[in-house]
Amino acid sequence: MASRRADPDRRGELLYGLHPVAEALRARRRALRRLLVREGREGAAVRRLRARAENLGLPVAVLSDQAFRKRVPEGRNDQGVALEAGRLPELSLQALVDEAAVPRRFVALDGVEDPQNVGAIARVAEASGASGLILTERRAPPLGAVVARASAGAIESLPVARVANLARALEILKAAGFWVFGADLEAREDLYALPDRAFEGDACIVLGAEGRGLRPGVRRRLDHAVRIPMPGRVASLNVASAAALVLFEWVRRGARRGVSSGESVASGPSGPARG
Repeated sequence: MASRRADPDRRGELLYGLHPVAEALRARRRALRRLLVREGREGAAVRRLRARAENLGLPVAVLSDQAFRKRVPEGRNDQGVALEAGRLPELSLQALVDEAAVPRRFVALDGVEDPQNVGAIARVAEASGASGLILTERRAPPLGAVVARASAGAIESLPVARVANLARALEILKAAGFWVFGADLEAREDLYALPDRAFEGDACIVLGAEGRGLRPGVRRRLDHAVRIPMPGRVASLNVASAAALVLFEWVRRGARRGVSSGESVASGPSGPARG
């Protein structure tokens, strides 16, 4: 049976900023506890958040600037709102596979530790219609306020699984019929030169840490290592920028084939060749 990972920390999170708070209230995947509003913040966006929280039966506290700053320090770009909430739930790999609509497209991160990058990738992944994000238990940040803020709240809607061993997780996905692609600066295959059939069916796209790239054990599990052609002098991209180019190539190819998100594509002999 598919299972969800237990929440190891019931202390919860303090989210801040209009978009992260609004998305958490909309998605309702977290335990919602209390909305905090800094006194004097009565714009239309804040009023909508208050109304949404009240409709959900959530307490709303209007705090003085001093009291608000005890909860949310200066420099957080909080926009005068914060949300006391539980931790974002994480799935097991099997639950992620079982719950995703087909064709399934996952994004796996190999050693991307910066929460700003993870949040930016989550935003790109959700915007491109990806089915979920796969992180490792080590060398990956918690899904806290920094990730939520960097994702502009997109992490609230994107299912996330954590795995102990990414190489083993990729083997499990391959056994379940997924094609595994990895972005690699040294790869021989050009992303844009891949045939349309390479973009059919279930896929997992693996991105490595900037500077280190994919670890050898992960690279060996790839069906296709692809590079993003860069004719300029810059030899590499920020990992979130690379994620955007790779993921939206899947969107573009799907649109060209007339495949909408959630529509199954037949796999079989016409699919991409392994190895």
